[in-house]
Amino acid sequence: MKPAPFRYADPRSLEEALDVLAADPGAKVLAGGQSLLPLLAMRLAAPATLVDVNRVPGLDTVEVTGDGVRVGALVRHARLLHDDTAAGVQPLLARATANVAHPAIRNRGTTVGSIAHADPSGEMTSVLALTGGSVTVATPEGRSTVGWQDLFVGPLETSIAGPAVVVDAFFPALPERSGTAFAEIARRKGDYAVCGAGVVVTLDADRRVSAVRASYISVGLVPEVHDLTEAVAGKPVDGADWAAAGALARTLVDPDTDIHASADYRRLLVGVLTERTLTDAAREAAERTAA
Repeated sequence: MKPAPFRYADPRSLEEALDVLAADPGAKVLAGGQSLLPLLAMRLAAPATLVDVNRVPGLDTVEVTGDGVRVGALVRHARLLHDDTAAGVQPLLARATANVAHPAIRNRGTTVGSIAHADPSGEMTSVLALTGGSVTVATPEGRSTVGWQDLFVGPLETSIAGPAVVVDAFFPALPERSGTAFAEIARRKGDYAVCGAGVVVTLDADRRVSAVRASYISVGLVPEVHDLTEAVAGKPVDGADWAAAGALARTLVDPDTDIHASADYRRLLVGVLTERTLTDAAREAAERTAA
C-alpha cells in the first residue's frame, strides 16, 4: 500500500515547526521515520501534514554530565550505541540500543522518536522507565518536563497533546555500586522481541543487595518497573538467589497472548530473562563496588 496524501513541511526552527503544528491539528512530527513511515504505508496513520524536524538546529546533541545523559530528538540509535561517554554514565543506553532492529534502522531511527512512538515492544521506552527518565516537550507556551510515569498512557499513546515537539529525553546516571544488564528473545535477530528484560542491581558498602529493579518489553501495554528487592534483600551479592527474583517477577507481570506468543510463555520468559540478567548485573555491580 501507499500512504494517504499528505502535506510536507520542512521548518528551519523549532518555532516554525510549532507554528505548523498549531495551524494543523492533523499534523505529525517526522524525525527518523522508522516507526512512522511503516504506519503511513499501511494506512494505520494518515496525518494531514508531516512536519520534518531534521533541519531544526540544536536537536542532534548528546549531553553527558554526572547527573545523566540528555539525548536530542535527532540523535540516531547508532550514534548513541557507539557513544562510550554516554555508556559510561548510563550503560543501559548502549546495551538496549544494540538490540534495536537492524543496523540500517539504527542508522536512521531516533531514540527520542522511538520513545514518543510509545511502542510497548520498544527497547528505549523500557530504558526510560527503568532509569526513571523524562522527556522535554516544547509547545507554543514554552517547555516542560514530563516524567516517564506521566508520559505513557497506552500502547502507541502518550499524554502529549496539541502542538508539541519532544525535543529530548533524559536518562539519569547509574547509581553508585550498581550494575545493569539487558537481554531479549526474538524469533529472528532484529525482529520485535517476544520478551525482553532490563535490570539494575544496587549493592550497599558491604556488597549486600540493597535494591533490584526490572523493566520488560512486549509484556505489558505500557512500560512498567517492578521492584524485586524483597526476593534478595540483604543477601551477599555472591550468594543471592536470582532465581527467586525471577520467580517473583513472574507473579508481578500480566502479559497478553497474541499471534507471537502466549501469555504463559511470556511469563516463563520473564522468569528466565530476569534470572539471567540479574546474574550479569550483580557481577558488574560487585566489580564496580570493588573498584
